[in-house]
Amino acid sequence: MRIRDFTGHALCSSLVAMGAVLAGTGAAHAESIDIGIGTQDTTTNTVTGGIVIKQLGLLNKYLPHTGKYKDVTYNVTWQNATSGPPITNGMIAGKLQIGMMGDYPLLVNGATGHATGNDTELVAVLAYNALGGGNGVVVPKNSPYYDLGDLKGKRVSVPFGSAAHGMLLAALQSRGLPSDDFSLTNQSPEVGSTSIQESRVDAHADFVPFAELLPFRGYARKIFDGVETGQPTFHGVVIRKDFGQKYPEIVTAYIKALMDANDWVRRNPAQAAEKIQSWTGVNKEVAYIFLGPGGIDTLDPTIKPRWVAALKTDYAVLRKLEMVKDLDIDRWVDNSFVRQAFRETGRNYDAQLASFSNYQVEGTDPVCHAPIADPSRAGQIWIDGGDIVSFSSAACTLAGVDRYRAQGKKLNAVYLMDDRLGVKVFADAAFYTLGGADKAKPDIEPFLLKRDAEASAKKSGAKVVDYKQALNAAGKGEK
Repeated sequence: MRIRDFTGHALCSSLVAMGAVLAGTGAAHAESIDIGIGTQDTTTNTVTGGIVIKQLGLLNKYLPHTGKYKDVTYNVTWQNATSGPPITNGMIAGKLQIGMMGDYPLLVNGATGHATGNDTELVAVLAYNALGGGNGVVVPKNSPYYDLGDLKGKRVSVPFGSAAHGMLLAALQSRGLPSDDFSLTNQSPEVGSTSIQESRVDAHADFVPFAELLPFRGYARKIFDGVETGQPTFHGVVIRKDFGQKYPEIVTAYIKALMDANDWVRRNPAQAAEKIQSWTGVNKEVAYIFLGPGGIDTLDPTIKPRWVAALKTDYAVLRKLEMVKDLDIDRWVDNSFVRQAFRETGRNYDAQLASFSNYQVEGTDPVCHAPIADPSRAGQIWIDGGDIVSFSSAACTLAGVDRYRAQGKKLNAVYLMDDRLGVKVFADAAFYTLGGADKAKPDIEPFLLKRDAEASAKKSGAKVVDYKQALNAAGKGEK
């Protein structure tokens, strides 16, 4: 056997033999495995699959170094994007082996991969809201619009191909409205945020955390929440299928790192929110509303049948609009890796698969001196430089605000639970109903959306009030 050098001259076959001898003695170069991971650092649903793993070095803890991985060198790269489509492009190009994105982009990822011969697989879930919370539509703070129906013919921006784009399309279809009911334009979260701040658009639709982030920063108001679609939403992990077939142990290692990241957040959610702020620029108070106890997101890597069914519904929305190629969803979903991760860490996959519970607000209310018996009615106050204090009801939480302010304390955020939608909301962005026969102990119910507060008040005979009025009523009724 002969080989040729770059001049084309034949080289002695003995050199080849010498190379074989050297390889046999271990002098050959060890294998280097590239692991490109596409992340969305500012998307709160994905932080435990990306920035948390990276910053805490969790992947290194689980990457295999025995058997066929003995002497392997890992070349791990992290590529951040603001939405799913760029990650899909990187996976199709072979530059990324692992990616993360929301439900609608996941479908496009799978379909595009199949169409181009670069098949992907959905292998785990990052975070979910079982009713669709997280995606939303905001308008400038002083906008006259309070409902999605007010936006007919108006300028609405959204990141095209995103989970929020899918939410808008589904919302329009559910109302029997055409997809061009808005004057829709493609804007990234960053551009859309600026457009709202400067009133260049009438509304901006976006995925987590922007529908909460922009109101928190004081220049937007939320008028539509994904919960109104009643359709589950989640972000998931996709891999290149060829990578998973060649290196299944690496995919399992990544999922074990993800599970560690989830545990880290739940152990100390306030500290985790502060770290996420330092790593991503997303305000800690906003990170907490998603990832804290009773938060909008539930961290759970299992691929529940309900999510697969939701993907099929989402796929039908995109197919109707001819926005996605063919995809066999049942073949595309592969839970073998996450099941293996559960086995190797001694966890019960089937038990978690059946669970839809999130960790909840607990403790004893320091104002009303009552245990927090019903987390769906609980509230929390984040004291600047101090603790996050939990309360048993909206009225007791607002009474706590009144008390702490009287003590000269600064409050980072006040959280309540929406009475109709069941999602955590910022108290100063909510609308309230004020009722009850006893003015010293008023019935106070918070609502994210004005129309929900008005509908409840009409039914009960209560009065719709703003945050300041609710605070005043709760302060007078403090025990």
